[in-house]
Amino acid sequence: MSEWLVRYSEADINHFTTSRANETRFWQSISFLDQSAPLATALKDAAEFGIRYVLVGINEDIGPRANCGRGGATQGWQAFLKRFLNLPSNEFLDPKSVLLLGEVQCSDLQSQSQKLDNSIADDLTHLRNLCSELDERVTEVLKPIFDSGLEAIVIGGGHNNCYPILKALSTSEAKPCNAINFDPHADFRAIEGRHSGNGFNYAYQDGYLNDYHVVGMHEQKNNQTIISALTHAGFTYTTYQTLQVMRSRTLTSDCQHALARFKTVNPLGIEVDVDAISGMPVSAFTNCGFSVSDAEHFVYLGATHSASKYLHLCEAAPETHPTGLQQGITEAGQVLSGLVCSYLLGKQQA
Repeated sequence: MSEWLVRYSEADINHFTTSRANETRFWQSISFLDQSAPLATALKDAAEFGIRYVLVGINEDIGPRANCGRGGATQGWQAFLKRFLNLPSNEFLDPKSVLLLGEVQCSDLQSQSQKLDNSIADDLTHLRNLCSELDERVTEVLKPIFDSGLEAIVIGGGHNNCYPILKALSTSEAKPCNAINFDPHADFRAIEGRHSGNGFNYAYQDGYLNDYHVVGMHEQKNNQTIISALTHAGFTYTTYQTLQVMRSRTLTSDCQHALARFKTVNPLGIEVDVDAISGMPVSAFTNCGFSVSDAEHFVYLGATHSASKYLHLCEAAPETHPTGLQQGITEAGQVLSGLVCSYLLGKQQA
């Protein structure tokens, strides 16, 4: 049993849910884990009963602030639940194979981080040390999911969490992972202490990342050191400018080309930093991004790959919405739910 997992029961989500006559909603179709059984046992039992996907939340903004950025990524998970749980189950999508597991316990780390100022060198070091502690917790929660043959859908927090997810999957399958990332940033910054901007580099250096492609990397949001490090590692990218400005390649063809090169012997992670989406309330807001439907299409294509084992949605920050938190929760919840539904749809079609 992981000490860093807060397991959910139906009582834990009642404040998010609503009902309507003659309508079955997602919260009435999804499953919860046996509270009394050890985590590994309960997950294996769930798999035997038809569960395939496991929802896990991470409520933190330590990683983005450790990357010298802004906070706010603590409420993406709650925004997602409020929307996703109340979607209607119908002939197009019924989440009966989805388990709502709970969230990674990180409130103590988040609390410690609140008094730290990332413009002060010692505080920045402390933030990066807290991020490393978070890594261990996320890996501990995720590995039993992969050990049970289940797929993880991880929502919330910063993109720093790609590293512990890749570590958990790679360790579980005893082989390095492939990853495809929809993101204006490559997140391949230097090995300088953990933060949201270097998770893929840490995964590569530690042997957890075999192959990596970035879709929509923005040419003005990545320094030459990052680009050179990607190239030196043998990894690839297609820029936002190629896809959206010059339009010399389509999003569909780029994703299909990258996915085709990923060997099915290596597990695949589908990564989405939602700051790739124009107007999204996020840690790093942009008006120079992709549409929601582009992001959904990316997730759908990734989910159809036979080796895909998880979906990671990060950096949603509802409190950064220009009109306030509640509108941010509404919009972030809608987008995150659409992306998860796109993953489930892709799995149905695979």
